[in-house]
Amino acid sequence: MAMTLRLTDRETESLRKQAEAEGRSMQQVAKAAIEEYVARRSADDQIRQATEESVRTWAPLLRRLGE
Repeated sequence: MAMTLRLTDRETESLRKQAEAEGRSMQQVAKAAIEEYVARRSADDQIRQATEESVRTWAPLLRRLGE
């Protein structure tokens, strides 16, 4: 699927400089940034879910320890 990404002049220049520094195209750098962002958010969601589950599981013990 194709999409249009609208960037400010400043964002475009930053992306261009990064692409040049890495010897890659602006598209490659933008796609890599999106992939990293999605992976990080997915990991954050998994950690949040595991934490919530642990708190529910251990809530009685945690309350007793807090007394």
